[in-house]
Amino acid sequence: MYQPYKIEEIKKTKERLEGKKSIVLIDYKGVNIEEVDELRNRMRDAGVDYFVTKNTFIKIALNELDISDLDSYLAGPTAVAASSEDEVAPARELAKFKKEITKEKDFPLFKIGYINGNVMDVEKLQQLSKLPNKDQLLSMVLQGFNAPINGFVGALNGIITKFVRTVDAVAKKQDEEKN
Repeated sequence: MYQPYKIEEIKKTKERLEGKKSIVLIDYKGVNIEEVDELRNRMRDAGVDYFVTKNTFIKIALNELDISDLDSYLAGPTAVAASSEDEVAPARELAKFKKEITKEKDFPLFKIGYINGNVMDVEKLQQLSKLPNKDQLLSMVLQGFNAPINGFVGALNGIITKFVRTVDAVAKKQDEEKN
């Protein structure tokens, strides 16, 4: 049996992972303290829970949540980024961090992701990281719905304008013929 402090750490880790829409495991080897603080702040601002704990604790907590697909990736330095709001936020924030802060370096790296019950490899996580957030996506969808309506209104306005100009021209011509 585990020692009480280990049981408590596993319980805390499980609580942090429970009900999350996305869980991304990150290899943070080579990242200095200032960069870790910056990454943690960015993740927090994006609504992502970013933390580091022992791989054993992560594995046991995930297994208690019936997630065993990530077990083989729990080796070496591992950070966890988990979100209950925006499934793409952990991947997007890590990609932005790499691009803006550690651009010359090859770290931190994606290990694996678990998003809405699906395992996402590094390539899929990199593709997901390029997606906009949910609010931006909804805005784009709404703009797509509005585009045909706006086009229709514009076309109707053009027809009405031409009709009014034609009626006005006919009225002027009739006025000239009377005089």
